[in-house]
Amino acid sequence: MSGSDMVTTRKGRVEGKRVAVIGAGSVGPGWGNGKAAAVLFAREGAAVLCVDRDRAAAEETAGIIRSEGGTAHVLAADLTVDGAPEAVRDAAADALGGLDVLHFNIGFSTKGGIADTPLADWRRVHGLNLDAAFLVAQATIPLIEADGGGAFVFVSTLAAERNGPYSYIGYETSKAALCRLSRSIAAEYAARGVRSNTIVPGLIDTPHMLAYNAAGPDHEAIRVGRAAMVPMKRQGTAWDVAAAAVFLASDEAGFITGVDLRVDGGTALLMGNAAH
Repeated sequence: MSGSDMVTTRKGRVEGKRVAVIGAGSVGPGWGNGKAAAVLFAREGAAVLCVDRDRAAAEETAGIIRSEGGTAHVLAADLTVDGAPEAVRDAAADALGGLDVLHFNIGFSTKGGIADTPLADWRRVHGLNLDAAFLVAQATIPLIEADGGGAFVFVSTLAAERNGPYSYIGYETSKAALCRLSRSIAAEYAARGVRSNTIVPGLIDTPHMLAYNAAGPDHEAIRVGRAAMVPMKRQGTAWDVAAAAVFLASDEAGFITGVDLRVDGGTALLMGNAAH
């Protein structure tokens, strides 16, 4: 699916908002969740700070936004490095003039259960999936609150709720904790005008998915097999996740906070199936 395939007819749902997308690049050709979200936020009227550890990937996303007449800025930052969360806050203040929405869309996983997951892998997965989310939220929430409130939108996974066909315990537990982190923020800051919600994607067809499964069968076979697991008989796309992100960030969701929103084509209805 190309960018032009997803031009929205509802321009303006986040008009004038200042949005930082963490993980705005893509690990390969095509549309990852963060890349699609950054572009869709811009198409809906937001100024976007594209944050990614890969500057070239962030620049590619920002270039798409600018080519369509939108406003985009770039910050290359690895959120596991000391000072990076504060760099996001400062870049938002300097480039955007403040911050209304922080969209956290990074994640990492390694396969392994309780017996065969090395401590180093456990710490690496939790450092990126959970600690980075905590630290960037901690750094930016005063900026969001100072401007009258706004929204956090975190991206988790259906694997946070139920087990899939193999174990990746670090990913499952870190993403489950991410959902709880979001609800804690929602409870603490509801009276201060700050909302926090989490998207829980199911089986989504993205460059990250293909890279993660690169050692398996050919890509088309992977897609067919994953689609067969979904009640709707198709995988989701990055645009499905992006549309949920824009909605949760918009004033249309102004009375919604502390929610884990499944974007899974009904996969959670089939006990035992999960996203991976």
